Amino acid sequence: MIDSFDKVLSLFCAMLRPTHLGYSLSRQRCSHRLLKNTSNKIYDTVTYYRYYSLNQVNNQVKYLEQLCENLNHHKEITNCRSNQTIMNLVRVYISNELNRMSGIDIGTIFKSIQWNSNLEDSDLVLPLPKLGRHIGKPSMLAQEWAKSFPTGDYIQRIEHNGPFLKFFLSPHFLFNSVIPEIGLKAESYGFRKLQSDKKVLIEFSSPNIAKPFHAGHLRSTIIGGFLSNLYQAMGWEVTRMNYLGDWGKQFGLLAVGYYKYGKEDLLASDPIHHLFDVYVRINKDKEQEIKDGISVTDSIDCKAKLFFKKIESGDEEALKLWKTFRSLSIDKYICTYARLNIHFDVYSGESQVPRDTIRKAMELIKDNNLLEQSDGATLIDLTKFNKKLGKTVIKKSDGTTLYLTRDVGAAIDRYEKYHFDKMIYVIATQQDLYVSQLFETIKQLGFNWANNLEHVNFGMVKGMSTRKGTVVFLDNILEEAKDKALTVMKGDQVKYSRIEDPEKVADLIGVSAVMIQDMKSKRINNYEFDWNRMLSFEGDTGPYLQYTHSRLQSIASNHAHLNIDFPNFDLLVENEAILLIRLLAQYPDVLVNAMRTQEPCTVVTYLFKVAHQVSSCYATLWVTGQPQETAVARLMLYNAAMHVIGNGMRLLGLTPVHRM
Repeated sequence: MIDSFDKVLSLFCAMLRPTHLGYSLSRQRCSHRLLKNTSNKIYDTVTYYRYYSLNQVNNQVKYLEQLCENLNHHKEITNCRSNQTIMNLVRVYISNELNRMSGIDIGTIFKSIQWNSNLEDSDLVLPLPKLGRHIGKPSMLAQEWAKSFPTGDYIQRIEHNGPFLKFFLSPHFLFNSVIPEIGLKAESYGFRKLQSDKKVLIEFSSPNIAKPFHAGHLRSTIIGGFLSNLYQAMGWEVTRMNYLGDWGKQFGLLAVGYYKYGKEDLLASDPIHHLFDVYVRINKDKEQEIKDGISVTDSIDCKAKLFFKKIESGDEEALKLWKTFRSLSIDKYICTYARLNIHFDVYSGESQVPRDTIRKAMELIKDNNLLEQSDGATLIDLTKFNKKLGKTVIKKSDGTTLYLTRDVGAAIDRYEKYHFDKMIYVIATQQDLYVSQLFETIKQLGFNWANNLEHVNFGMVKGMSTRKGTVVFLDNILEEAKDKALTVMKGDQVKYSRIEDPEKVADLIGVSAVMIQDMKSKRINNYEFDWNRMLSFEGDTGPYLQYTHSRLQSIASNHAHLNIDFPNFDLLVENEAILLIRLLAQYPDVLVNAMRTQEPCTVVTYLFKVAHQVSSCYATLWVTGQPQETAVARLMLYNAAMHVIGNGMRLLGLTPVHRM
């Protein structure tokens, strides 16, 4: 049975060898499926090491896995077993030894051990105050533990600094465990099932129909896309929802403008730009009317209100025009989203909230005695629950309901349909107060799931306007970025001639330029819209990440002839290689940290660190012209780096290129 299995495993490992494009995605998926069918574990280090005859490391990892089995009665260790990574296994070892030395609960120690983003400081760090006050003087205890802790095969050295215990992991252990782990997990390296059978609904992007999808919408879209990918990678069932601005008086105004300026051929060929042009022109006419003193009853504004009432009352012709605007706009959005690797499970919108649900929301607000009257308007006074939230109007004096009632109804409708464990709204900081008012209102209606609502906010892209016609369209930005990428690529005609589809590659590089420039800073930061910023190919940019990935693919392709069956990682002794493997080992923890911060820049910053370290390796860690064993060890380290950079880029929503 073992021999038969080893033959299958041998075939599987042969599939991991670089093809002419390195580890192709299809082979990665195939190997991952085979691995999952082979074992219930996320990865099977033992069989991998048996194949490569790495008996020493085999025994080390087997010991750690057995340790997890023995400590399974601890909740934190149980979670570790279902999310096995090399760093987690080392955490288990540290926790067990410190428990043996001190008697402190293993679970408490395990959850207190943190990853360190500054590798000069350590790989893992234990802040002793987190263990509780009963431990005595943390600084003295840290000093004592640093002297007496058994490093074993996993820890190179231990240092203490005040109340902090710092662990530097053994490079030998990392090379022989992390590289195989990355090779076996491939595209799933870093993925962890932090939650089981949990559902999250993420509302993001949410442009207004018939208005442009501009760079301001880009932020919500790519942050929401990243969060969707991240939650899915962490084991959540994700529903991606686009809640369109597809209702309101502006559609009456747009209809009046369309009857005056609209052209069917332009609407069919380029709906977003044409409807935007109509919208701007009719707004200018409306402003001119005010200057000319046109009577209210003859005004464009009055005609717009009347038309929207027709839509609300179900007038067949009015509804047909509105549906045309909506469906054509969605079709155009889908094309733009595809360029950004974004898809949605649901295209909802203000119009899709059932009227019965809105009435139910209004009745619940009334039944909970939340309503007050002021100058004919109906409002909710939230100051009695939180003074910062103030009062919010939900119905104007003319009987028109405002957004809050509809959004409360939408939230109720979503919970009834999707039974989410968490719902995230990716909305700009300008709406911080409104979102807080919405959440508090739902909470006061007695819904327990109100505590599972979360607002992920972000700063604004300044310098745009939709009413004055000065907006910059996202499609224009992406086309400009693509053209610039193409120009740069043509600068090296030899490399350019080898690219199979230069237009497509240029588009992928251009999209990377735009997205990384937006995601490299904390999402809360505002920034001024600037072509030079968006299209920069200098420094830490999307094109630089693409170049790094492409060069690693080239190394894999150029050395596909090497036999990687028996790597000797003991030959990786250079400081550059050691720092790189320590970085690669951190990737699963980076993703867990990104779940905590909900910041794309957490991953972006890490990827730039890896890319810079890969770049520092080129001068020292040659593959070409080296002895076979040395070349193979270095090649596998570079391939591991390629996997990690590619995985991180895909998580951000980018498509890594193979050649540029």
